[in-house]
Amino acid sequence: MKRMCIAMVLLMASTASMADDDGVPRRGPTGLSVFANAGAMWADDVSANFYSGRPSNANTIERVLHSNTYGTQIWTDLRTDGLISPAVGSYNELQVAEYPEMYYRTSYNIGLGLRYDYASGFGWLLRFDMARLEAIGAFNLSSNNGTGRLGSNQYVRCGMLGKEDRIYIDLALTRTVDIGAGLCVEVDLGLNLNNTKVRDNLMEINGSSFSILDVWGGRTPDAGVGDYEYVNQGGIGWGVFMSGYVGYRMEGVGAIKLGYTCHHSKTVLPDYTAMGWNHCLNLRFEINNFSFL
Repeated sequence: MKRMCIAMVLLMASTASMADDDGVPRRGPTGLSVFANAGAMWADDVSANFYSGRPSNANTIERVLHSNTYGTQIWTDLRTDGLISPAVGSYNELQVAEYPEMYYRTSYNIGLGLRYDYASGFGWLLRFDMARLEAIGAFNLSSNNGTGRLGSNQYVRCGMLGKEDRIYIDLALTRTVDIGAGLCVEVDLGLNLNNTKVRDNLMEINGSSFSILDVWGGRTPDAGVGDYEYVNQGGIGWGVFMSGYVGYRMEGVGAIKLGYTCHHSKTVLPDYTAMGWNHCLNLRFEINNFSFL
């Protein structure tokens, strides 16, 4: 990370050497610009196993699997379809043979922002982005509670899904230089705040979906246990980011830019708070110059 930051600083400095024949650096319009961006996001899987349903997690498979409220339905459906052995005599005997290894799907992000450019070619940028992420994986239920039934029917394969929203707030120092023929390059380096909101945690067993999101205050969701008010399991994290863009300027209107952004930031989830790398490929539309400001 340190090497990448140093490289971005050097790249910012090197853009100052891009000049016309008269020695004057090629620069775009100065002043305030507004922009919108949209693109794809690849999130670091470091926090994805928050949705794996392990016993140590905030949301667990067993809490739902071994509850009378849901376990009876799960056990009955598995028995009816012949997916578990008669040796599994009740829902309390259902066992997780293997927990899932979760990973994030490629997602999207959208955002709005402001930037202010000075005659020197430097400027600042404030950006607000939102991404909706899904973590997926699969786990195995034992079909016979370990009584020796072998082969392809030894396990029942079940899906797992986690859903979350993330909001990113980025503040950066920018460097933009025109390189001729309407083309420009931009480098950004800055700080990030982010907020994660957990939306759902679902398991799929034999075609039926069950939420394992803890809305029961850590208790088993049996009869007589009412739902508690859901409290977001995410939180606020921080980090740094860097971006590089190439763009085309439309005189007196603005610019279209294609760029890459890398966040090295902390994602806050219970017991899965860690620094990770998140990557975005964005298309940005800028409108400038609001010289009256």
